[in-house]
Amino acid sequence: MSVSWYAPRHIEEALTLLAERPGLIPIAGGTDVMVDGNAGAAGREYLSLAGIADLRGVRETPLGLAIGALTTMTEIGRHPLVCRHLPALAASAQVTGAVAIQNRATLGGNIMNASPAADNPPVLLAYGASVVLMSAMGPRHVPYAQFHSGYKETVRWPTEILGEVIVPFPPDKAHHYFRKVGTRRAQAISKVGLAAVLAGRPGSWECVRFGFASVAATPILACALAAAITGSDRGVPRDEELAEALGRDIAARDDIRSTADYRRRVAINLVREAVAPWRSQGGFDASH
Repeated sequence: MSVSWYAPRHIEEALTLLAERPGLIPIAGGTDVMVDGNAGAAGREYLSLAGIADLRGVRETPLGLAIGALTTMTEIGRHPLVCRHLPALAASAQVTGAVAIQNRATLGGNIMNASPAADNPPVLLAYGASVVLMSAMGPRHVPYAQFHSGYKETVRWPTEILGEVIVPFPPDKAHHYFRKVGTRRAQAISKVGLAAVLAGRPGSWECVRFGFASVAATPILACALAAAITGSDRGVPRDEELAEALGRDIAARDDIRSTADYRRRVAINLVREAVAPWRSQGGFDASH
């Protein structure tokens, strides 16, 4: 595989290179480069961001956590701020590939790869995250729910790199849920993935968000499902109502890893598991 490789040490240098050569492909941990090569993507030009320290790390802001695009899965899965405020994100990082991959794979790479089966995107959707895209013209903020424009496609411009991900603090006493269904717990592509953040109770919900992987051409925020729950003041809707609403959100297909029917069945089972505390207790209190 014949490739050209650029390795800037500073953000400004990287943005200048992209402005001059918009065909460059930004990469971080590089865990998908060999996959691209095996798929016949020869002759590409890569922009390695791995040496730019300013794109790494987790910092607390008044509104939430800012996570640099180069922050690895290992760092995210162990970081005390992430574990305390965003436990579903920590959980998703801990099942993204094997340990060796987690040591190199980055949050930015998991997002920019734009796979509908990626582990972190449904969590970011459930948390209401946004991304900061950087170019020589300045930063651009995009709600993550608007970031994936199609299969393996994003709204990133060719002259931009992903700088950081902004994840707002969830409501106090929120219920954080994440589950990946695959052939193995890690080192496997998900057949269905669900992240959910719920806070409040029927009639006075503060937050109801469901992010899915592997049930459509992109990671999706299940808006019809959320509306079915928030629109009911008599408790969580019946399973049939949840399934009907979810059917309006997802577009599962058959592929080599699973069937559409299996994905639909698993998806609604995961939703039932996520909302179970409100059915068993009439509500949920994370302090108990």
